[in-house]
Amino acid sequence: MLAYVFWHWRQTQTAAQEYEGRQRAFHAALAAAPASGFLRSFSVGLAGAPWAAEGGEAYEDWYLVQDFGALGALNEAAVSAGRAAPHDAAAAVAGGGAGGVYRLRSGAALYTPTYAYWFGKPEGMSYAELLAQLTPAVEHAHAALWMRQMVLGPAREFCVHGATPVSLPAVCDALVIPLWPAWPELANTRP
Repeated sequence: MLAYVFWHWRQTQTAAQEYEGRQRAFHAALAAAPASGFLRSFSVGLAGAPWAAEGGEAYEDWYLVQDFGALGALNEAAVSAGRAAPHDAAAAVAGGGAGGVYRLRSGAALYTPTYAYWFGKPEGMSYAELLAQLTPAVEHAHAALWMRQMVLGPAREFCVHGATPVSLPAVCDALVIPLWPAWPELANTRP
């Protein structure tokens, strides 16, 4: 499973409620007429990620697809047919954005994570060694471990999504970012 991750933030003159409403309309249009290989999307709000809105309030959309072919189909579908107008309405009020591609390495994708742990591979440690240390912690916490692909994206190389706090090995030195759901919207979850 792959994920196209898109960080975006609103223009200062756009109210958060309006911005989020436009984003939700796009996600709903994509869910109603999905591209080939598209599995689902979710969006979370966050603050403190230096690669998004200079650490200010931003959003992180996760578009889950089967493979790289499905990623291409999603790219075309997002701006065509019944998805074009909601996409364009959302993009019109965005203040900026950046994207990356991640692959699920262990665990199962979470659709309403409340914590994100971002970190890089420690210097001098092999990927096999790091994954061997991470997998038990990820599985124990029923979390998801994502790894950046092809060095595409501004964020750190690894992300662990958890619904509850995850005890990662200290060697990870992770940036922990609390999340709140933006799509699908859950009642009373916005800080």
